[in-house]
Amino acid sequence: MIQRFDRSDRRILTFPAVHPCEGISPGILLESLINLSGRICSFRSKYIPSQRKNAREVIRQIGILLMFFEEIREHVPSLSSSFVLCFSELHLTFQKIEFLLEDCTREGARLWILTKSHFITTQFRVLVRAMATALDVLPLKSIDLSREVKELVELVAKQSQKAKVEIGIEDEEELKRVIVISNQFENRFEPERCVIKKVLDFLDIRSWNDCQKEIKFLEEEIRLELNDGNVRELPLLSSLVGLLCYSRGVLYEDYDYGNSDQSDDGRHSLETLTCLNPEDFRCPISLELMTDPVTVSTGQTYDRISIQKWLGSGHLICPKTGEKLTSTELVPNSALLKLIQQFCADNGISLAKSRKKNRDVSRTIVPGSAAAAEAIRFLAHFLACRLCFGTVDQKNKAAYEIRLLAKSNIFNRSCMIEAGTVPPLLGLLNSKNPSMQENAMSALLKLSKHSSGTKEIMENWGLKLILRVLRNGLKMEARQTAAATLFYLASVHEYRKLIGETPDAIPALVELIKDGATCGKKNAVVAIFGLLLSHRNHQRVIAAGTIPALVNLLAISEKVELTTDALAVLATLADSVNGSSKILESSALPTVLGLLHSTTSRAGKEYCLSILHSLCLNCGADVISVLAKDQSLMPALYSLVTEGTSLAGKKARSLIKILHKFGETSSSGSIRQVLPGQFVHVR
Repeated sequence: MIQRFDRSDRRILTFPAVHPCEGISPGILLESLINLSGRICSFRSKYIPSQRKNAREVIRQIGILLMFFEEIREHVPSLSSSFVLCFSELHLTFQKIEFLLEDCTREGARLWILTKSHFITTQFRVLVRAMATALDVLPLKSIDLSREVKELVELVAKQSQKAKVEIGIEDEEELKRVIVISNQFENRFEPERCVIKKVLDFLDIRSWNDCQKEIKFLEEEIRLELNDGNVRELPLLSSLVGLLCYSRGVLYEDYDYGNSDQSDDGRHSLETLTCLNPEDFRCPISLELMTDPVTVSTGQTYDRISIQKWLGSGHLICPKTGEKLTSTELVPNSALLKLIQQFCADNGISLAKSRKKNRDVSRTIVPGSAAAAEAIRFLAHFLACRLCFGTVDQKNKAAYEIRLLAKSNIFNRSCMIEAGTVPPLLGLLNSKNPSMQENAMSALLKLSKHSSGTKEIMENWGLKLILRVLRNGLKMEARQTAAATLFYLASVHEYRKLIGETPDAIPALVELIKDGATCGKKNAVVAIFGLLLSHRNHQRVIAAGTIPALVNLLAISEKVELTTDALAVLATLADSVNGSSKILESSALPTVLGLLHSTTSRAGKEYCLSILHSLCLNCGADVISVLAKDQSLMPALYSLVTEGTSLAGKKARSLIKILHKFGETSSSGSIRQVLPGQFVHVR
């Protein structure tokens, strides 16, 4: 029996060949060898950017052996154990050769294969020698074959033994160019574009899309290296990503927005926010949920991996306050960690996934290599110039490049902000070109996740422009991205207050809740939730008609996350008497009761409980009498007492007590106080 390795899990330039089982039938082994040889020969028709000479020579030799294998088919019964042993060794070697050829022809890995030329040449040499060793002991004389075939096999054996497997001259030259280009970037010298173009042309990387495929492959390799705890290759991989990002942005005017958009947060996977990530639980550096919060000497708290990266890059100031750190000691914030762990458990959030995401984002605080850093800086200044002085198409492409570069890379965001891209991007929001407006808005969203980006946007009068897109954006995608941007701007206390005081801001978000797509509705709801962190905004949110819009959303939405976020906002508004009254006026009570029973979200159930509890406290008997008639309410409340959070359990017990008092009043037929200041009269 011959086992096959699952190719989908194989890392590039690894060769997990499986040795044929002992006692395997000669016929099965030979048939497998024939099939394997045929697959290797099929590489003749594939494009091989580098290692052409070595690959073609190996394919030629195996093509000759394939003729031998096919002719020997009729002699299977007479094959000796020596033949089986030789064929087993050839089978193992051929598997590795197939893996190597797959890698040499892999789309998106061309630059990486070129940089690993010496290693790959060594692998070809080792495999050719292994093939020669197996053929050398093949007992050809013991079997009746045509003289021509025997001579060909012997010729292959001799050629394999004496072959000079070396790196090609052209490969060597282009590899040297890559090294020179990388060194130039590292020394802050911008390479000649024609030299970069020559290397890419040699590898047949001739378009924006070709560059993007190479970048995606290298970024995935970086992720896998980090997962394996291997950092040896990271500087080289990072340098190549920097080179290709520079090339993609500078050398190629064409770009395929549609095909590449799936990697961004555009039409295919727009960025959506959630209320299930309280501001105090997010790291000020990465803006992700903290999994290991630590406090620095200024009293600010950060996720450990993010602040360690910050300090490791030579920064000795507090990222949030700008104050000089008197000590680099990191003190674990155990109390906050317990709150975060409880929050994650209550809301079904995976801490392991959050920790992985933090690691992926935090590693981008500093560049992977000096060459990568300078390549991005050169690119940032190029894009800033294009935004200011380019043609319409060039400005649009520059905005889209920034959108991609700043998607999940903190260092890239800082480079774009430092290069001065924010003011011209804000200017593009006035564009009558829908694609340009959307790209600019999305780029600004990415930059708003950086504290300097938020400041730049607000200091350059960006709020007014973003609100204009929110209300009258040329595409729905631009409007919902504007809502997400408001959320990040509102993460700063003074800006949260300013946004709330701007007359058009909250009404525009309410309009998006009413007529937006699911993503837009969600972003608008969460942006309002962020604004509610300032108590002064509560009345403004209520006055804008938010409550009826949210109640209507609850009635029609089938999206659990969207429903949960809407309930979170209503629960916050219900804390006030005015908010509770407006919720009651909106006929929301039956809807909230229904969701308490039907929603699959534990957080959603607890928000429903919070709303009902606030309505009872603020509106009294009018609400309590309705709840008392719902016979299924008590079981739901007792369930929350035993299975909910401590706060939910406290509210559930309080509501149970209120309903019991009401029941006692009803049965006695007297006037009794159910709540402070609330009386009911039962006949």
